[in-house]
Amino acid sequence: MMPEPETFHLADDGAIPNSPLPLLVYRGAVPTDPAAIERLFAAHAWPPAWRNGVYPFHHFHANAHEVLGIAAGAAEVQFGGPSGPVLRVQAGDVVVLPAGIGHCRRSQTPDLLVVGGYPEGAPDPDLHRGAAEAHDAVVHSIAAVPMPAADPVAGRDGPLRRLWGEQA
Repeated sequence: MMPEPETFHLADDGAIPNSPLPLLVYRGAVPTDPAAIERLFAAHAWPPAWRNGVYPFHHFHANAHEVLGIAAGAAEVQFGGPSGPVLRVQAGDVVVLPAGIGHCRRSQTPDLLVVGGYPEGAPDPDLHRGAAEAHDAVVHSIAAVPMPAADPVAGRDGPLRRLWGEQA
């Protein structure tokens, strides 16, 4: 049975809107082969979109949820904006970010490789950096992002819909 993910509730800080839905962190949940991670995400209706790292500046997506599968290496990523928690993620971990959750790479090992994806049907993700004048508009956009059909790690019966549904 899939272990429960760690959950983090991140409040709007006035610049980074974050989300009423919790950030989910699955530890050691996937193989450390990027192609295997891509197949897993695709099988659960989160088609992989890129292989890279995490931007070294605070940003968020207002129009799409995002999944980050750590295929190699490790990183310290700050979630929720400049006052949010810094979490160490490493090969085998998966982070599921609800739309609006800020994220910023603080440090990484040289071999860091992340597989990123978005739920089936999601638009190309926008990128926001927390501009105050856009805050109200992005909060409205975030609220309109639909619930994913499945958990990217555990599928339709995984904990995502239960954990996010309790918050909606």
